[in-house]
Amino acid sequence: MTTVRTFACLTVFLLAGCSADAAPGPVEQIIVREPGAAPVATAATAVAADGGSASALLAEGKAAFANCAACHTIEKGATNGAGPNLFGIVGKAAGAVTGFAYSDALKASGIIWTATNLDSYLADPAAKIPGTTMVAGAIAEPAKREAVITYLESATAN
Repeated sequence: MTTVRTFACLTVFLLAGCSADAAPGPVEQIIVREPGAAPVATAATAVAADGGSASALLAEGKAAFANCAACHTIEKGATNGAGPNLFGIVGKAAGAVTGFAYSDALKASGIIWTATNLDSYLADPAAKIPGTTMVAGAIAEPAKREAVITYLESATAN
């Protein structure tokens, strides 16, 4: 059964890459915080503070997430796929998306999905959480991981 699931996930992953949106539109990021609370630093705000283009980074993240979309959704209220829905994942505990059958290793990891934890997980899921069942999804390029994480943060903020 695991081989069938792996093959199905990889097939969907490869097919999703063929239909990636070549020119995604900008994604608006809204960060809501309690009155009097300090501003929240995100990758998007860091890029904007450095004079870079946060909307370009979000667009790059959305385009890169097209590969992830083979297994994951990122829309509020969307169903889980071969992987969990990642809407609002930044700041949540690993294994916390309702209705998804996580590996025992991920459930027991105790990880909170911060930008730093997401970065190391996306670089090498099996090294970050030995025993994870995420069979695809390692992103070798640091800039691409940053863009994907910024895109995930934007979905968390909205």
